[in-house]
Amino acid sequence: MRKVEDAVPWLLIGHPSPRPLVETRETVEDGHLGMADAMELSHLDELVPDIGDRLLICGRITALDYGHPMFVLQVPKPSAQWRELVARGGHACVTLCLDPIPAGAGRDAVEACLSSSMANGRALIGAASARVGSRP
Repeated sequence: MRKVEDAVPWLLIGHPSPRPLVETRETVEDGHLGMADAMELSHLDELVPDIGDRLLICGRITALDYGHPMFVLQVPKPSAQWRELVARGGHACVTLCLDPIPAGAGRDAVEACLSSSMANGRALIGAASARVGSRP
């Protein structure tokens, strides 16, 4: 049985299908590739890069600094255990999936989409640490 101290928190960045009349698959993918570039994420066949202290934990808010000069991405309801592991100096594996994940998809659908994306080189990763007490 694995100990809690050995657990690795994960953060999956995904997106639903493009919104008609507003987005295209290309514009969504370009935006995500810009995020991946700003965070210096790499493909799965490369070493997992340390992308620095991109997670911000301030009170009950947890956010990801993805490289935008004005905005951060709020992490929706991470568990207390997830936050504690990262806050204690651990790393979270940030995974950005370039393929759309259907809105409202359950765990099995998300895992299937992610597995497919990983197998096709359409997922990028990095190891992020946290700044605790910093304002997002």
